[in-house]
Amino acid sequence: MGRAYQNRKESMAKTSDMNARIYSKHSRSIYVCAKSGGTDPDGNLALRSLIDRAKRDQVPAHVISKAVDKAKGTGGEDFAVARYEGYGPGKCMVIVDCLTDNPNRTFGDVRLAFTKTNCKIGTQGSVSHMFDHSAIFVFAGDDEDTILEALMDADVDVTDIECEDGKITVFAPHTEYFKTKQTLTESADITEFEVDEIQFIPQTTTTITDADDLEMFEKFNDMLNDLEDVQNIFHNAEN
Repeated sequence: MGRAYQNRKESMAKTSDMNARIYSKHSRSIYVCAKSGGTDPDGNLALRSLIDRAKRDQVPAHVISKAVDKAKGTGGEDFAVARYEGYGPGKCMVIVDCLTDNPNRTFGDVRLAFTKTNCKIGTQGSVSHMFDHSAIFVFAGDDEDTILEALMDADVDVTDIECEDGKITVFAPHTEYFKTKQTLTESADITEFEVDEIQFIPQTTTTITDADDLEMFEKFNDMLNDLEDVQNIFHNAEN
């Protein structure tokens, strides 16, 4: 599981665009979370996690504050979660998560990215069953046995735990996200996380070796990343 996660991290690094686009995506997710669950990070753990993640991505404090303040007002934009699945270049499997105020527009934009790169958009559930929906935590440490013991004592359903290069990675079902984080923070005394999020991790990977497919894969990722509504792209491609 760790290798697949690392592959995705490297892919994201290659396809991430300008800071303004990153700021916009964080701002939108913070606004939606604060609007639905409350603007106080102490009472809205999901919001606190999003803010922490934005800070790790070096999103300026004023961008974060503006998104939270915007959620305090009445009315405002009404965003909904949209998820699209399908097959990308080289027959890799792809999941695209979006936040949208216009589902018809977003579907059209995402579908265009698929069709323009000779890919096939599928129905809900067409590929997601081949991914594990996992909570992932990465932090400094080398005593994975102690961490695992703390999690097991708290009855956290740990999927996997790895230790490499002075960092520990914990994988758990996405439904165990808050329980896992609380245990790591309180029982294991972990205060800083390099990664603290929920992702789709592929159960298998697809190696893309054809040069044309590789070029199309980059174009496909670029087209999706250029869409303001797209929040995350998950895939099982290797090259």
